[in-house]
Amino acid sequence: MKLTDLYPAMGSTKKSKRVGRGPGCHGKTSGRGENGQNSRSGGGKGPAFEGGQTPWYRRLPKFRGFKNHFKTIYTEINLDTLEKFGEQGDVTPEALYAAGIIRNLKNPVKVLGSGEVTRALNVKMHAFTGSAKEAIEKAGGTAEVI
Repeated sequence: MKLTDLYPAMGSTKKSKRVGRGPGCHGKTSGRGENGQNSRSGGGKGPAFEGGQTPWYRRLPKFRGFKNHFKTIYTEINLDTLEKFGEQGDVTPEALYAAGIIRNLKNPVKVLGSGEVTRALNVKMHAFTGSAKEAIEKAGGTAEVI
């Protein structure tokens, strides 16, 4: 079979109606009717026209204010999550990712102070809250900012 052998199935295609070519085939009005908005050239109002109602793009509120596109968005981890993690040695973002605790390594990781730590953990993360750092060091571990 070659590309030249391909053709549409019988009855699946149809020639388009030739309009505006004399009185035998919708010649004068080309099937648009005599009068009205849509009979004119350029008469249709377009897809956003809502019949005289205030359109949606004017009903929406105006954008005001400032959005900081450069702010750092942290992945937050609580102390009780680190306690359940159960890994000896260094606790790093890569180790948390390998264990399935965090979803990706794009965002920096911040340790929050919710929960308790009873084991000495060497935590190496991007940021700590004051209470989290204090609790880790109180349990005999280290909190290092990477």
